[in-house]
Amino acid sequence: MAFESEKIMFEIYKDTLYNKNYRVVFYTELNEHNKHAEISRAMAGDHYFDGFIKDYKKSEAKEIIEKIVNELNEGIDIPVDKIKERLKEYTP
Repeated sequence: MAFESEKIMFEIYKDTLYNKNYRVVFYTELNEHNKHAEISRAMAGDHYFDGFIKDYKKSEAKEIIEKIVNELNEGIDIPVDKIKERLKEYTP
């Protein structure tokens, strides 16, 4: 049985320091080794979307998020409400 507390926090942002691509960071999966660098990079970028996905079926949700990031990097405009719709099944 999955608990409501079993969720993963993520953010989609546009990298403003290096290549101007969209990226995703899964905050609750960072470890001590990469936490500070990944958080700093995300904070320096332009926020696009954030939320939580259920830990249950997280691999499916991550595939959808990665596809969204790839589409954004291809120049496809994806409104926030469409992202919410695509992730509806995976959000707490």
